[in-house]
Amino acid sequence: MCDCLCALRPDGTLFAKNSDRPPGERQIIEAIAPRPAGGVLATQYLSLSDPGAPALLGARPTWLWGFEHGVNAHRVAVGNEQLWTVDDPSRQPEAFTGMDLVRLGLERGETAEQALDVIAALIDEFGQGGLGEQGTPDGEGKAYFSSFLVADPTEAWVLETSARSWAARPVRVGDRGVALSNRISLSRDWKRASADVAAAGDFDRWRRPSSPTAHADKRLAVTTPAARAAADAAFGPRELAAVLRHHGTRSWGAPGALAGEVDGLPPAVIDRLGTGVSLCMHLTGVQATTSSMITWLPRDPSEALRGWVAPGNPCSSLFVPTFGIDGIAPELASPATWERFRTLRDRVEQARVADGSGTETLREIRAVLAPIEAELWDEADELADAEPDAQTSWARALWPRVERALTALAV
Repeated sequence: MCDCLCALRPDGTLFAKNSDRPPGERQIIEAIAPRPAGGVLATQYLSLSDPGAPALLGARPTWLWGFEHGVNAHRVAVGNEQLWTVDDPSRQPEAFTGMDLVRLGLERGETAEQALDVIAALIDEFGQGGLGEQGTPDGEGKAYFSSFLVADPTEAWVLETSARSWAARPVRVGDRGVALSNRISLSRDWKRASADVAAAGDFDRWRRPSSPTAHADKRLAVTTPAARAAADAAFGPRELAAVLRHHGTRSWGAPGALAGEVDGLPPAVIDRLGTGVSLCMHLTGVQATTSSMITWLPRDPSEALRGWVAPGNPCSSLFVPTFGIDGIAPELASPATWERFRTLRDRVEQARVADGSGTETLREIRAVLAPIEAELWDEADELADAEPDAQTSWARALWPRVERALTALAV
């Protein structure tokens, strides 16, 4: 599934995403060094000539080459969402997955529009295809098409696709933000499109009528107002962290979210009305939020590129501050780290089955994690104007405090 949003301000752009995937699928958060041009680049299913790439920071399932979401050294951020359309993704030959296209947009785009150009051109030439979710002992893997939110410090683009068909519209300062979920949102309001969409006019023709949209509409009812609110300086990364932890009943609130306030978990029911679906996903045994990211893309080149990343469900995890591309705790790139946060999520899920709620267990976890998160965020804010080397050194050395919290929680 997934949800992402961004808000454009006069001084930069806030971007955020929850990545929802199979509950047991490990997802690492890593910094990727710049790569020189030359040779062959192997993506998940296709190989291309390699023009090189800037430094990247992104999250990816360990079995995939591509990213669920990420940011590059040029301050471009990209995330994708699964779409259900009239085209059948399982009938497409292996080509690019949505995650491939996220990473390729980051590798080849110095602005949001350039990244859009890259993704659209690759879809035109090669199409989309291949498994985007691995098979499990209980089921087959899944192929799907994607929508994309592509942002830089001055503008953003919404790109929605189906096989080789696509449409896109820009988002600019004054639009007061945009949010995407797992449904087509574009109709005739696109500004650029593939030839077949341009001829048809209305991209909503590609929406599969038989697919319910309530599961996406419920989450858009949370993220769309948040994106609009984030266009104002009073609504920042801390408030976005609370939004990404939303369980469908009320906002966690801020600063309550960092102080340990807990929103009750959604009911353990799945139906066409979207019951059981929430922004912080807890569809037990089906889908869970497996990684989250918030990033600030400043216009001022002297201001630090900042991020806050959470492995696993953000309610039972913590957002770890990052600076630039290299200023990230290296422990986040370890699958073992993700497994520890999965254990915390599973503890909450087991309690929900046992008592019908799980809220008390989640509150106990937050009581340990929230003070550490708040401490790290406060220190990162104090370092906002420091030299880049100091920011990077601090971010790479912060993990012992997280380790103490995890040890206290016996994971």
